[in-house]
Amino acid sequence: MVNRPRLSLLLPLIWIVIGLVVAATHHFFEHVGTIGAILSAILAVLLWPLILLGVKIAIVI
Repeated sequence: MVNRPRLSLLLPLIWIVIGLVVAATHHFFEHVGTIGAILSAILAVLLWPLILLGVKIAIVI
């Protein structure tokens, strides 16, 4: 049986790692010179399934 605390820590880590890969392959980290670009990159990491579905995430400040 899988240890519940270990699994509860592992799943968010896997989610973030996949999000980092997806955001990097969609060029969210190339131009992070503004607050809007940084927020867009953070959202892309957290909401990576939407990126794969074609949703454009851009915070304009």
